[in-house]
Formats: sequence, C-alpha cells, structure tokens
Amino acid sequence: MIDWRHWHNEPYLVGGLIALGWIYALLCGPFRNRIHGDAKFPRRKAWAFYGALLIFYLAVGSPLDQAGERFLLSAHMVQHQLLIYPAAVLFLVGIPDWLIAPITRHPRLKRTLAVLFHPITCFLIYVSVLSAWHMPALYDLALRDKTIHVFEHLMFFGAALFFWWPLASPAREIPPIQPGAQILYLIAITIGMTPLFAYIAFSDEILYPTYEFAPRIIAKFGPADDQLLAAAIMKLGGMAVTVGAVGVAFYKWYRQSSSRGKLSSAP
Repeated sequence: MIDWRHWHNEPYLVGGLIALGWIYALLCGPFRNRIHGDAKFPRRKAWAFYGALLIFYLAVGSPLDQAGERFLLSAHMVQHQLLIYPAAVLFLVGIPDWLIAPITRHPRLKRTLAVLFHPITCFLIYVSVLSAWHMPALYDLALRDKTIHVFEHLMFFGAALFFWWPLASPAREIPPIQPGAQILYLIAITIGMTPLFAYIAFSDEILYPTYEFAPRIIAKFGPADDQLLAAAIMKLGGMAVTVGAVGVAFYKWYRQSSSRGKLSSAP
C-alpha cells in the first residue's frame, strides 16, 4: 500500500532543487548588477520561479510519485501534467529577460537558438518526446529502473519548456510568437497529441505490465479503468490548458487589433 507519509529526500532531487533556487537567488540578487546594471530584483518572477520548483518537487517527491510508480497509471499521469503545465510555464515566467540575455544575444548562438526555439521545432520536440516515452517498452522500463525514471521526468520537463517557449518566452531576442500564431500553434499541439491519447484510451489491452499486475488500492478499479482514466486526465488536462491559453492569446489579439484601430482613426 501507499505510504502517504513518505516524501523523497534524495540528494539529487532535494539538492538539485535547492541548488537551482540558490543560483537563481544569487543571480537575481547580489550578482544582478553585474549582468544588467540597472536591474531590480524581480519579485514577481521570483515567486513564479520558486513556485515552479515547489510544484516540481510535489510532482516527483511527494507520495504521488510512489502511487504513480507502483500502483496507478492515472497517478503517474497527474505527475506528468504537473511537470508539463504549471511547473514548466512558471519556470519560464520566472526568468527575467536580462538573466538569459548573455546567451540569447551571443552572435554565434543567435541562428542556432532561432532554429531550436522555432515553433515547428518546439512542436516536434514536445510531441516526439511524449509519444516516445509512452511506448510500452520505454514506459515500463522507466517504472522498473529509478535512474531511467528520473531521466524520463527530466525529459518531460525539458520538452514542456520547448512547448511553452513560443507562448511564454522570457527572451527579447526570441520573443513569443504573435497571438494569432499562438492559437494555430496550440491547435497543432492538440492535434499532434491526439494519436497518443487515442492509443492509450482505445487500446484493447493493458499497455503497461507494471500497472496490469499492480496491487489494487481502490476496490473495483481495475487496470483497464485506470488506463482509461489516465487517458482522460491527459486529454482533459491538455484541453483545459489549451482552452485557457487560446483565451489569453485571443484577448491579446483583440487588444492589439483595438490599438491598431485607434491609431488608424487618430487625426
């Protein structure tokens, strides 16, 4: 059974998150004037960044990890949703533009970064990484090997950063795409992820042996029910985020159109 009092305290997890938070505090605190002379401490962005670290830990360090690794595919899917949506977007929102400017403004990196963070590249990376890791052989291997499981979650988080970059880029040199293009990008992501959802939801067999033979922790909730619920969490979670993001993009588009209309009608 799940030990709801068990929280992971492995050095690579807790130490890694603390190290990230410490480096961020130094760069945005005492060292910020060396990076950008008149920069102020980004209080709101700091809240977002540390919120991302907290959500990351809750996803992979709380008892939810034990539930997802040993018992329920649906719990594992909740982990992925936390990494892909709130953790990744808050991580990007929490980075001040001046903090990464030394990289994004580097003359030798501009062309490479422009290709790497192009919406088509971001789309391909995100859809490919998530689809590949949900193949039964890789997915079940990650459940059996802790090191591979950590690597899987890091790749999910990294792919999510690519997914969000065209929408929430912190870099002035590679800014978010225009609102109209954002809507098309989000629709493309939804279409690109549909085969994976259909593969999990409509499979006639249990895809992942770990969950097929896992002890049942909920009465009358078998592995087929768990697999269908996991697919629903993937689809409904993604759709909810997409609808919200499309709404934000449409509002920005409307504001831009209104501003242009006022400028064109001005004497």
